[in-house]
Amino acid sequence: MDTSAIAGGASAFSSANVGDSSVQLSVLKKAMNAEAQGVLSLIDALPKSQPQPATNLPSHLGQNINTTA
Repeated sequence: MDTSAIAGGASAFSSANVGDSSVQLSVLKKAMNAEAQGVLSLIDALPKSQPQPATNLPSHLGQNINTTA
């Protein structure tokens, strides 16, 4: 049984896997960056809301804290 051929095949297989994983990692990083840019543009597209004054509420509302024992 020739073990050197098996060892050579295993090392070639592992180096091929390392090359594939680095490409996959690069593609994943690019996809995550693109998704982050999309999320930022969606957040920027949200309307900016200004707090509206409560015109129909009583003036004393929010001045006291009611507690019970």
